[in-house]
Amino acid sequence: METIAVIEDNVLTGDMITEILMEEGFHVIRAYSGTEALYLLKQKTPDLILLDLVLPGLGGESVLEHIKDIPVIILSSRAEVEDKIHLLNEGACDYITKPFDTRELIARILVQLRKEKNTGNHIDQSTLSVGNLTLDPLSLHAIVQSQVIKLTKTECVILKLLMSHSRYTISKDLLLDSISYETPDCTEKSLKQHIYNLRKKLNSVDSSIQIETVRGVGFKLSENG
Repeated sequence: METIAVIEDNVLTGDMITEILMEEGFHVIRAYSGTEALYLLKQKTPDLILLDLVLPGLGGESVLEHIKDIPVIILSSRAEVEDKIHLLNEGACDYITKPFDTRELIARILVQLRKEKNTGNHIDQSTLSVGNLTLDPLSLHAIVQSQVIKLTKTECVILKLLMSHSRYTISKDLLLDSISYETPDCTEKSLKQHIYNLRKKLNSVDSSIQIETVRGVGFKLSENG
């Protein structure tokens, strides 16, 4: 069970985030100020940190300076691009503007945890199954009722992400970020081509699982019948 530290001084917001994370199976530890956060992180090492910027005493940006080798997602009402760029350059792995969709928060957390589990550009080797579709990342094959679909590395990464988080809509930005190891120059246009190729391959074997476009957001898996 992964542990997530929620560093947030607003009790209602922190409680809401904690409840959502626990429902997803995470262990949660809390801190309500920057000073308390530093003390907490000396005692325990979480797998990921959700960090508010406006904290009593020591601010979130100062806390970030003390955090090493733990992915940090900033949660802030500051929407200016300059703030986001600055914090990302200072070591944050992601930046989410308040108010946020809790589904997007969970999706972004899962992406960062997946990155931590994988090394370099290696694909996680565990087999996944959704509906009648099974993915074997080791062989770069998907299987539907004994029919084998050969995948490219990039297609495998996309399908792996969608199957790992099949309950969620994955944004285009998250997909592009996740496949950047395989296709460093991947653009939104080439992502659409990868999705098109995957859909064609899934249709060719009558897969019950299809890739659905969520207009204005990204993609998710849906099951026919």
